[in-house]
Amino acid sequence: MWVRGWRDEIWSRIEGPWDLIVIGGGITGAGILREATRMGLRVLLVEGKDFSSGTSSRSSKLVHGGFRYLREAKFRLTYHSVREREALLKQGRGLVNPLGFLLVNYANDRIPGWVFGAGLIFYDIIGLQWGHLHYGPEGLRSLCPQLASAGLQGGYRYFDAQTDDARLVLRIIREAVADGAVALNYAQVEGVLRTRNGSVRGIALRDVSPSGNDRTAEIQTKVVINATGAWADTVRSMIDKKPRLRKLRGSHLIFPQHALPLTRAVSFLHPSDGRPMFALPWEGVTLYGTTDVEHRYSLDMEPTMEIEEIDYLMEGLRRVFEVDLCSADLLATFAGVRSVVDTGKVDPSRESREHVIWDDRGLVTVTGGKLTTFRVMAHDTLRSILRYFSGAQLPDRTQRMLNQPPSDYALSCDFDPAVCLRLLGRYGDDAPEIISCAEDGELETVGESPYLWAELRWAARAEGIVHLEDLLMRRARLGLTLPQGGWPLIDRVRTVAQPELGWDDDRWVREQDAYARLWNDSYRPPASPRIALPPQ
Repeated sequence: MWVRGWRDEIWSRIEGPWDLIVIGGGITGAGILREATRMGLRVLLVEGKDFSSGTSSRSSKLVHGGFRYLREAKFRLTYHSVREREALLKQGRGLVNPLGFLLVNYANDRIPGWVFGAGLIFYDIIGLQWGHLHYGPEGLRSLCPQLASAGLQGGYRYFDAQTDDARLVLRIIREAVADGAVALNYAQVEGVLRTRNGSVRGIALRDVSPSGNDRTAEIQTKVVINATGAWADTVRSMIDKKPRLRKLRGSHLIFPQHALPLTRAVSFLHPSDGRPMFALPWEGVTLYGTTDVEHRYSLDMEPTMEIEEIDYLMEGLRRVFEVDLCSADLLATFAGVRSVVDTGKVDPSRESREHVIWDDRGLVTVTGGKLTTFRVMAHDTLRSILRYFSGAQLPDRTQRMLNQPPSDYALSCDFDPAVCLRLLGRYGDDAPEIISCAEDGELETVGESPYLWAELRWAARAEGIVHLEDLLMRRARLGLTLPQGGWPLIDRVRTVAQPELGWDDDRWVREQDAYARLWNDSYRPPASPRIALPPQ
């Protein structure tokens, strides 16, 4: 799947007609593609950049029940989140993993500790389990010695889950494609086609990949679903609809694990404004966030966190952890933009996170929501378009979201069982190919990351990579988890990936330089050295 030449093959038959076109290759679009394919519809998904390259690779990596939404009385959202979390934990083992949380309470917090306890009771009831315990200050510090003792009043232990968001998106899309769907990255929608009476009838599409030669197509369909998240107003403007969304930026810091070694997540309220914060172990590093500020820049630009956000995050970190950390300790930073319906609230964090669906005469927009509830969003969206398809029925909600490998499925390697589980979770039915494609030394990890060199070879061979950043920022998260985005290892990356990609030396150098500029401009912590580039 997606081996060399796959894009040309898709473009040769792309004009359709199709039953349904989905615009947007993030988690929402992926979920819709998966479930619509199960309905027996002929579905095409198009993404202007890489799969998951927007918000869905820049999330907080949590598959969580939305505990914070209980304080806002969002009981329905919390209910669906908890239920979906439990389903993903069962079906996505190795990709969606349980994560212990410590919810800590300090003197002068804006919310008293007993409120957290009451919320966790409701949280556990929804999840049909009793998973939380209360601890005093010493008990908490025995679980996390790095916690600051000054003002610590106690807290709770409970459980949620985490994932690699970009890999979750890719696995869902690939399983949909295996079942008959078509998905194409670096295919930019340039217009929405309409009939004389104003009904939507298709899209105008352009190939923006380096080898695409700007080829175009007008593609017919019954319905177009706009699942572009923060970019949804851009698509709606193609049929002259006014903006309805507010764009918010959430930014995160990434530390090497030795700088802030955590065995579980720690959640607390920021001392300046009471916003919920968290630090957690993820993919061999420690991830910490997040902000929630207005994003006033063009969405054509790579989102980047500002110095003020770093200062804000570091202020909270120093309040809660007795560790000597500063911005010079950072491995990377990243920022993502999410959309909420604009109701004009002064505090952006007060805007609703629940998803909304609008049908503008065949252009159906779904936006808002959260990663955990992507299947709920998919079913609600598909339910809204059933009237366009005579006799179509929604898939059974009891169906698995992710394929389950056969019970006798085993990897032919001598890995630790945890490593095997991780590969099965990340790659599903493709996992044995990771092992079989490995050359000498490629079943070793890439630096101190959890990724195998064989994973890079497989991704370059069969996972739809168009640019080097696709490989290093999303297929494997080396750009976030290794010093200087993995640049010190770039020569070996080239040895593994270039032959599989089929790029000549000039193309590789261009891609390598573009990746370095991207990392310098958007992921490099301010105190870190820039990746050195040759003079232009």
